[in-house]
Amino acid sequence: MNNKIEPPMSKLIFFVDDDKMILNLLEYTFNKNEFEVKTFKTGEECLAALNNQNPDLIVLDHIFEKVETQLNGMDTLIKIKEVNKAVPVIMLSSQQDLNLIPEFLNNGASKYIKKDSFFLDSLTESISLVLPN
Repeated sequence: MNNKIEPPMSKLIFFVDDDKMILNLLEYTFNKNEFEVKTFKTGEECLAALNNQNPDLIVLDHIFEKVETQLNGMDTLIKIKEVNKAVPVIMLSSQQDLNLIPEFLNNGASKYIKKDSFFLDSLTESISLVLPN
């Protein structure tokens, strides 16, 4: 008889950002036992991975300035929701345009977090709300 207790399955999070330092910080912060982290520099890379992986959450930047890309965060969000309506998406952006927030939410984003000095705290709290253990 096998009474072995299985460890809880880790949750898969996609982080999409053109800033390698931000991706490294997010990977370092969240790549713990309860999370498996995949990072992407463009929306296109994220969408390609969606074809064979089913993330529990996607954290998506809005503006991709440091890499060659056709899609911005809004375009990527819309395409993600076409592929998988159920996956929660948190928008993470340094943009100050408050008019974008309702547009993100209307297109299926669960939350908008501004990249500021406290964005890691806000993101950690939001992830714990979206992905309870």
